[in-house]
Amino acid sequence: MFRRILLTLSALTAIVAATVVISAQAPPGGGQGKGDGKGGDGKGKGAPQGQAIVQIKPGFYEVTGAGGNTSVVVTNGGVIVVDTKNLGEANYNDLMAQIKKVTNQPVKYVVITHVHQDHSGNTKSFIDAGAKVIAADGEKAELATYTAPAGKPAEPNVTYTKNYAFKLGGAQVRVYHFARAHTGGDSIVYFPTLKIVAGGDAIVNGAPNIDFPNGGSAVEWPKLVAGTLKLDFDTLIPGHGNVMTKADVEAYKTKWDNLVSRAEEQVKKGTPKDKLLASIKTDDIGWNVTGAQWTAPARLDPFYEELSKAKK
Repeated sequence: MFRRILLTLSALTAIVAATVVISAQAPPGGGQGKGDGKGGDGKGKGAPQGQAIVQIKPGFYEVTGAGGNTSVVVTNGGVIVVDTKNLGEANYNDLMAQIKKVTNQPVKYVVITHVHQDHSGNTKSFIDAGAKVIAADGEKAELATYTAPAGKPAEPNVTYTKNYAFKLGGAQVRVYHFARAHTGGDSIVYFPTLKIVAGGDAIVNGAPNIDFPNGGSAVEWPKLVAGTLKLDFDTLIPGHGNVMTKADVEAYKTKWDNLVSRAEEQVKKGTPKDKLLASIKTDDIGWNVTGAQWTAPARLDPFYEELSKAKK
């Protein structure tokens, strides 16, 4: 009997020890997190995820997290915002909380760089709060057919065709639609007195994503970057990723020039569509053009078509 008790106690001790080891190795939260880095569930029900505000230059701030990078300019006449995070009340409230860390001035102007909801998501909230929300004609047009799991953003209440300019509290702002690129309605936002540009997803750190269904273009994309480089700036806020210098943007344009010229050369040589992407030299560019974002018919077909037209 005594022997049985000892054996039972030994077994229980082993189980407890194993449990302690397993618990010590388990990640915090049990490894069950479902966050996708897009700001809760995109419908205002989830907790905002990781927004943070940092000063880039005096009076100019960047808010990261919960969607694309947001630019914030503080003036004595109010605040200017570029891009509005993922759609959702929680994301909007957190963005406003970040802005209130640096100023109590109201947001008077918002510029949307393109249609995707991680940049345009909270257009309605800013309009409801009294702001003028500016976007290219193309952005508004694309909203008519735009779909996303989080929902459809609202239309801007101010649109422009080629360029738009305004002033607020001594800050000058110029907005340009140089060409189709990431989408058909990309805006480049320039702050001349600060020598800063907000590039949206048309100028990013890393490989680009051409959204052909929403009017994007590979052939025109280098024109947008060329137009941006004509501006007098030293700092660029990309749609995603770290802050870029003008030299970074120049290097980005070189990559685009090489990609498009090499792709056009392959089409001229008669390379068939299903072999095109694999035939383009990209090892010196560092972009993967054989992944799903490029090989899907909705991307590859229009890419090959516009290259075919460009060679004529």
